[in-house]
Formats: sequence, C-alpha cells, structure tokens
Amino acid sequence: MNQPGVRWTTEQVLALAPDDASRRAGNKLSAAGPWSEAGSSGTGAVWGLCKGSGSKPYQTIVDITGPAYRCSCPSRKFPCKHALGLLLLWAADEKAVGEKPEAPGWAGDWLEERRKKSAGTAEGAPGEGGAGKPADPAAARRRAERRAVRITAGASELEQRLTDLLRGGLAAAEQSGYGLWEETAARMVDAQAPGLAGRVRELGAIPGSGPGWPVRLLEESALLHLLTTGWLGLDRLPEPLAATVRTRVGLPSPAGGAPVRDHWLVLAQDDSSDGKLITRRIRLYGRDSGRSALVLSFGAAGRSPQLGLPVGLMIEAEVTPHAGAGQLRADWGSQFGAPAPIQGPPPGGSTAAAVEAYGRALRDDPWLESWPATLSDVIPVPEMGGGWQLADADGGSALPVAPAALSRPGLWKLVALSGGGPVTVFGECGHRGFHPLAAWSAEIPGPVPLT
Repeated sequence: MNQPGVRWTTEQVLALAPDDASRRAGNKLSAAGPWSEAGSSGTGAVWGLCKGSGSKPYQTIVDITGPAYRCSCPSRKFPCKHALGLLLLWAADEKAVGEKPEAPGWAGDWLEERRKKSAGTAEGAPGEGGAGKPADPAAARRRAERRAVRITAGASELEQRLTDLLRGGLAAAEQSGYGLWEETAARMVDAQAPGLAGRVRELGAIPGSGPGWPVRLLEESALLHLLTTGWLGLDRLPEPLAATVRTRVGLPSPAGGAPVRDHWLVLAQDDSSDGKLITRRIRLYGRDSGRSALVLSFGAAGRSPQLGLPVGLMIEAEVTPHAGAGQLRADWGSQFGAPAPIQGPPPGGSTAAAVEAYGRALRDDPWLESWPATLSDVIPVPEMGGGWQLADADGGSALPVAPAALSRPGLWKLVALSGGGPVTVFGECGHRGFHPLAAWSAEIPGPVPLT
C-alpha cells in the first residue's frame, strides 16, 4: 500500500511502539550504521539486515499495508526495536532505504506467505465448531440463553444493592468501604456481565474521593440503575437501544452493518493497558461520508496490537460498523490504493456545537462517556486553580480540558502549538470536559498528535 514518495513521519512510526523503552531502543537503531541490504518496494514492504550481538544479522521485514512485522530476533515485543529502527530509517533517509525492484528471498518468501494467508482469510474462516467445521447455531443459541439467565440474575441482585444504598443513605457508602463493592463486582463477573462489573468498581471508588463525591455517586448510581433496568426490560426496547444495552452490559457487539467505503482520515491512536491486555484505540473520520469511527485492536501485555494506522494519513478502505444506538465502534476492512497525507482537519465548529453533538449522541446511548468533535479556532487558556480550557477565539464560549488530559504532555504540546493564537483541535467531548487528541495550526502542515 505504500506509495513511492509517501513515507511515514518519525511521529507516525513511534506511535506504533508498544512502550517508551521500545521507542528509545528503536531510535538508537534509526541510523544507517547497523543496517545492510535495506530496501523498500512500491507494494508496501521494507526490509533490512541489522547487526546484532551474534554472528548473524537479524532479518527484519515490515509490511506497511498491515502494518505487520517479522524479525529473527528473540524479542517478544511487537514490533521489536529492530522493526522500529528500520521504519525510522526508512522514514528519514530515502538513500539508506531506497526503492528496489524486488525483495531478497528471505523477505520475499514471508511477504508472499502473508498475501496467501490474506487471500485465504477473504474466502472465509472456520466456524467456532473447530477448524474447518461449521458453527452449530443451536448450540450457540443455548449458550446465549444460559448466559442471559445469569446476567438477569446478576442485574436483579445489583438492583437490590442499589436500593439498599439509597435506603441507607449515601453517607453510609463511605463507611462501608470498597470491599462490599468489590464483592458485588465479583458477583457480576460470575454472572458473565463484565460491563456491569466495571461500572460497579467505578462506583465503589467514588465515596471519599474528594469534594462533591455524594453527587457523583448519585449520578453514577442512576446510570447503573438505568442500565440494569434496560437489561431487565430488554424485550421492550427498540432494537438499536437494546443492542447498546447488551454491549454496555458486556456482551460482544458483532459488526453487523453494511461496510462503509470511504477515504478515512487517521486522526488519533493511543494505547492503554490493564496489566494483562493492551487496547489500542484508533479514531477515524470519513472524508466523503462525514462519519466518525473507532477501531479497536488488542494485544497481550508487552506486545503491540496487530493493527496500527499511522496518524496523519488518509486511507481509502472499508470499515464495518457494530450494532448499537450511537455506537462508533467499527472493524477495519479491506484497503484500496495508496495512503496519502491528510490535507486538513475534518469540518469543525464551536465549543457549543461540540456540546450539542454530545447531547444528541446521549439520546441514543445514555452511558456514552464522550463523542468525537473538531473545534475550529480555539485558544488554550489557563483557568484559576490549575486547569485549562479551550475558548472560542471569537469569545463565544469555552470547554474545560478533561482532567485526564491535564497531566499529559500533549496538553503542553497544544499550548506551544497555539502560542496564544487560535488552532483547530480534534478530540472527544464528554461530561468531564474536552480531551484533545490532535491539533492543526496555520504554520505546521498536517495534524500534530497530542496522545
């Protein structure tokens, strides 16, 4: 998918690293010194031999269209430092990693194998009954029915727990401690309702969390009550809202809509970890459809998720949306043609327009934490007490920067980019404020990642 003359930037490469240690190690291998036989092809492959501590150099290959990586080193990180170093060299030095008519045999064999696997995947994957065996719809239906019964029992128990909380008074929640909530969350896990378990744990952390905690506890209790009530009355809900309730409770949300082919702008990508799993969130905007999409990719701890789309590129591709009212989740599908640099930000508006868009989305999904928005001509302004806000340059209104973004270096990058003048900012608008993810200024072409 790579196109001659369209190479990634250093920031786009480093965004693929699984951790800071890998970024530092990759930077050390970004010079031409340790590399030999390095090259690239117009079909989207980069390869090279990297001198290591052993007698044989490490064979490193990157398929840009995935991207996907292969290296003969023993590292368990994905991508490894050699793949990162090779990509950094390719991004910065066209002479060191120039175009070659074909890949060497050790690289070409792996690339050919990948293309065969991709063709096989497109023909269809085996069902859940085993390799090559079709899925058993009746067995799947029985499993779903048994799980629904367990979730219903868990939701009924949780409703009783919330009733007891309100009957005893919110002040008592601080005295009971976190243990009771953790026990309740464990029961939701046993009921196979991980979405409910996660919300119960968040609820248990509110008492004693600082000034105003009773109000926050009441708000979160109301949302949790709304969710359990929605599950217990699922058959009376419109299907889009019922699908949202199933997803919020913790059931998987399969991609069920028609694929949307568009020129997708890759606006932001960030990773989070719970110690066991790395979750990568890739935020997209369709240039032609005007749709927003969130693509998730997962990897075991210490290994970067398989899918990584460099921020700042526009890719013609298909994405398949998941079911559910107001849901942004989508699966990344087939890609077409070569990527191109983003020419400008998505259409934007005022801070008030962003709040209105979030409000409309809440009608479809009352549990929605935030909604993507692009703010045009806003200025980062400090607040009394240490916070920040994004204020409309025309003095119309302002949005507070979300607390989660205040301690991140992206905020200071945004302030430096602005220099006191207006910028365009893409991010997520929610009940806690606005979380900036990328920004544009008149002086710097292309988006500046803030994650």
